[in-house]
Amino acid sequence: MPIDFQPAWIDETLAMYQDTVVRFVETEMLPQDEAARKQGHVGHALWRRAGELGLLCSDIPEQYGGGGGDFRHESVFYDAMSRRGLTGMSPSVHSIVAHYLLNHGTEAQKQRFLPRMARGEIVGAIAMSEPGAGSDLQGVRTRALRQGDNYLINGSKTFITNGYLAGIVLVVAKTDPSQGARGTSILIVEPKEVEGFRVGRVLDKIGLKAQDTSELFFDDVTVPADNLLGGAEGQGFFQLMSDLPYERTIIGVIAAAAMEGAYQATLDYTRQRSAFGTPIAEFQNTKFKLAEIATICKVARTFVDRCVMDLVAGKLDTVTASMVKLWSSEQQAKVVDECLQLHGGYGFMNEYLIGRMYVDARIQRIYGGTNEIMKHVIARAM
Repeated sequence: MPIDFQPAWIDETLAMYQDTVVRFVETEMLPQDEAARKQGHVGHALWRRAGELGLLCSDIPEQYGGGGGDFRHESVFYDAMSRRGLTGMSPSVHSIVAHYLLNHGTEAQKQRFLPRMARGEIVGAIAMSEPGAGSDLQGVRTRALRQGDNYLINGSKTFITNGYLAGIVLVVAKTDPSQGARGTSILIVEPKEVEGFRVGRVLDKIGLKAQDTSELFFDDVTVPADNLLGGAEGQGFFQLMSDLPYERTIIGVIAAAAMEGAYQATLDYTRQRSAFGTPIAEFQNTKFKLAEIATICKVARTFVDRCVMDLVAGKLDTVTASMVKLWSSEQQAKVVDECLQLHGGYGFMNEYLIGRMYVDARIQRIYGGTNEIMKHVIARAM
């Protein structure tokens, strides 16, 4: 009997939704993946198609154009992409942006942006990291100066996921540098509606080749004061911190699915590949390695499923979310490395799924807060 990694929270309705997601992933995303890896982004058409099918912002209320579901619906999409090694679209960052708007935006901001995001008309990005400020958000140097009914934004950002295709960017900036973290705010920028905004190069990463990750530059970018997220200055740091469990659970979901996808690809490969006249799946070392990998996958799935359900119930705390991000991303790296080893030389080839998964996995321990920061968060709660 094959080992079952189906999430424990999948019910009949979610299984039907999962079928729709998998069809989209396999018939519309997979065929475009190689081209997207070469050009560094998937283009806008794929985002619009996902919006047409109701796959974007699936846990945003229907009154704002979303699917009216919960985080399980989002997880189905991340799961289907990750186990197939697809990284071109980042619906996770898109949804994180949508949740900043939902949880902290004014009613006018929700009505203005969320329906368009759900339809895939605009792609969401959040501009936090800077050349001199990564995990330390208090070190942000981008400035937003109030001038009458507008804000004047100056600064630069880097490592911005969805930055090249973005139609809405949440910009983390200092509105009052003298107040430290309390002087941080988030401004909503629509790239096509302003002057002085510039997208730099699509960054040349070692992995996530199909995903557009860019530098962004703000040179006297003027936005209306109504574009201040939530309408009150100095709330940016609080807004960022309050949504971290959501983001870190996403990373856990992606890690668990990637491990399962790597395991299945390796199981298939070792059954087909022979050495000394015998399928390498029959060697004791291979069996034992796959047994260890399957066990890690099962443990990861159990932990991640618990966090998903706690998030849906509104009771997932920051410490546990940090734990699932830390542990699952570390295990993902180990599992994929073991799977690559079992592929031998072919595992080192980009044409093989496992080779792409290997380099794509590395960023999981960095974004969403480095794993060193996760340890710090956990240690503070001891």
